[in-house]
Amino acid sequence: MADLVILESPSKAKTVKKYLGAGYDVMASTGHIIDLPKSKLGVDVENGFTPQYVNMKDKADVIKELKKRAKSADVIYLATDPDREGEAIAWHLSHLLNIDEKAPVRVTFNEITKTGVQYGMSHPRTIDSDVVNAQQTRRILDRIVGYKLSPFLWKKVRRGLSAGRVQSVAVRIIVDREEEIRAFKTTEYWSIDAKLSASSSKKTFAAKLAEIDGEKAKIDNKEQSDAVLDNLKDADFVVTNLKKSQRKKQPAPPFTTSTLQQEASRRLSFQARRTMKAAQELYEGVDVEGTGAVGLITYMRTDSLRISDEAKTAAAELIKNTYGADYLPEKPRTFKSKSNAQDAHEAIRPTNVEFTPEKVKKSLTSDQFKLYKLIWERFMASQMANAVMDTVSVEITAKNCLFKSSGYSVKFDGFTKLYEERGEDDEKGGALPKIEKGETLKCAELLGNQHFTQPPARYNEASLIKALEENGIGRPSTYAPTISTILDRHYVEREAGNQLKPTSLGEVITGLLKDKFNNIVDVKFTAKMESDLDDIEKGTKNWVGTLEKFYKGFAKSLEKAEQDMEGKHLKVPDEPTDVICEQCGKPMVIKIGPYGKFLGCSGFPECKFTKKIVTETKGLCPKCGAKMLLKKSKKGKPFYGCENYKDCNFMTWDMPLEEKCPECGSSLFKKSGKLGKIYCAKDGCGYERPLDK
Repeated sequence: MADLVILESPSKAKTVKKYLGAGYDVMASTGHIIDLPKSKLGVDVENGFTPQYVNMKDKADVIKELKKRAKSADVIYLATDPDREGEAIAWHLSHLLNIDEKAPVRVTFNEITKTGVQYGMSHPRTIDSDVVNAQQTRRILDRIVGYKLSPFLWKKVRRGLSAGRVQSVAVRIIVDREEEIRAFKTTEYWSIDAKLSASSSKKTFAAKLAEIDGEKAKIDNKEQSDAVLDNLKDADFVVTNLKKSQRKKQPAPPFTTSTLQQEASRRLSFQARRTMKAAQELYEGVDVEGTGAVGLITYMRTDSLRISDEAKTAAAELIKNTYGADYLPEKPRTFKSKSNAQDAHEAIRPTNVEFTPEKVKKSLTSDQFKLYKLIWERFMASQMANAVMDTVSVEITAKNCLFKSSGYSVKFDGFTKLYEERGEDDEKGGALPKIEKGETLKCAELLGNQHFTQPPARYNEASLIKALEENGIGRPSTYAPTISTILDRHYVEREAGNQLKPTSLGEVITGLLKDKFNNIVDVKFTAKMESDLDDIEKGTKNWVGTLEKFYKGFAKSLEKAEQDMEGKHLKVPDEPTDVICEQCGKPMVIKIGPYGKFLGCSGFPECKFTKKIVTETKGLCPKCGAKMLLKKSKKGKPFYGCENYKDCNFMTWDMPLEEKCPECGSSLFKKSGKLGKIYCAKDGCGYERPLDK
């Protein structure tokens, strides 16, 4: 007989089994095994919002095996993930396997290491019903919104559409930004820059016009700029104020889920889903050469900045031995989490700082290594001493104009020796030359520069995640799936530079929801719901009462919307193109269907001709010389195929290039990855060369 330990992930089960050894049977539930039914609402809204849970059909074999192993187990431990979702899965498992809810069988692992697993197993507890209720409330809220609102959208916009409580707010944030951009009025303004040099150095430095006659400089057009330049033609540039100081720069805190996704987007160009996939693998366990399976990072769904004393001590020891005692702060750093943070877990950190990125590089995939390096360096830097900057700010007077300039030099690099947050350094320029107060500077050049005010930038994944977090929308576990959902449903699309732009479909739906269901897409209302869920988890709010209050208002809005929209149907605007229909000669338009954008005849329904939207590349097919087109597989992975696909079957995952083969003149192709190269795909040629570093 053995004790049975049930986790969610097979890979995590493998790692945990290694640490538990004989006497334990370890199995994975592979996520949820019980859920609301797919075919109906599954919530009794008339009787206390009782959920009608059913065994998931695709988990029949897993459920059968769980029951079989449970029968022969002495004790069953529920070791699902240490978050709301994991607590709910543990609760469902307890019902499935007839485990007493009050029995101390719930164990959690903040890190999948020998110490973390042993600690978790030695501190079993009962299932936390408040945490379960918080997750159950979220699930029921999302089900009510999805099942009640989606049919309304089918009738009023198009079949197959769906609405979600968090996703609809995310789309609204993106739509609102697009409306800001459209409404933005560009205005002209000018700046005046002087290139100056001191007697101590021939090297010039820049100073910017700040004031005219004691007022902030405001130059609206070229005429005003030229007038200032004429006034300063023969002016003396005299240093009238000089201030030297020292500035200490603190490191950024270790990662939370949100900041990890933002920084991985900025530094690594990782989408949130890609980041969380690699993080999950690092947490669950990787076979490290010479060590075996070990979890390399702590739990990756967290909004806490707390760090254990043991981790701080280990980091300090490594910093001292690697960089010297000067790189340690006077006392270990403590970072304060946000007021609404759930402090159940630590911040994301390496489980063992001795596993440096270089030590484990051979054991990791490319994505795992890049993300682990980011996490390791960020955590270690957070425990290092401040960087110290010597700063200089100077004011220079020329007639009735005041110019300003500032610079800095690094006195002590501190934590920046290892890591610096992208975009964190707001100091401009390097060190200024030696300048004395009262000195007259030489003006090498005086320039008037035209500028135009710019509209706010579209959101990208990093800035959207930041906006969701700042507004209290969703939790760490929801950011990645929310973004994936709104992209997959074609409410939002990616533009150049990874910008998120609403589609015409997304704008129509958002407009309808704002008009008829404003609370559903209201940022403050949704944030309040998240706060209510937190209160349910703390045990200070009743989950049924929360649902009743929400549903009462929602049902009224739905009833009124049905009445207001009786007989009405909203049309999603088509995007015109210069492509001509091959059947009737009318121009074709871009439409949005269940599988994304496609070209359709503007003469629909008389002409029903459609065709795929294709993107031409600069390369040509090595078999027939036709154009190579960028396409997507059923799973959304890009590939390249010949435009004469009916007669020529050439396709490749590698990017066609405009560059021609120096040996045969055919288009070259670029293969990325560890075995990356530039090569010729024409039969019999064989030309290739390594990628430029």
